Amino acid sequence: MTNIFVGNLSYQTTQEDLQSVFATYGSVERVSIVTDRDTGQARGFAFVEMTESQAAQAAIAQLNGSELHGRALNVNEARPKPAGGGGGRRNDSGGGNRGRGSRW
Repeated sequence: MTNIFVGNLSYQTTQEDLQSVFATYGSVERVSIVTDRDTGQARGFAFVEMTESQAAQAAIAQLNGSELHGRALNVNEARPKPAGGGGGRRNDSGGGNRGRGSRW
């Protein structure tokens, strides 16, 4: 199983669009367009899982830089998530008054 990152997507791109484009190269297991958790709007990138590694590499080679809905796609093998999650904001709970007469 190969997980592929697809970036620079038009907000009009659907899962069916990506399924169709990648299926040209081989069996597509899953397509997941990433959306904003608050608004539900697409964030402009997706992940495509392909069953066969050779088919995935062919899709990456052929589709990177190609156009879909007027946008040049950024297609490459997805990097694994860093250990411990990540991506969220860090809450230092430091108060924010540093340097303004507060005593630390």
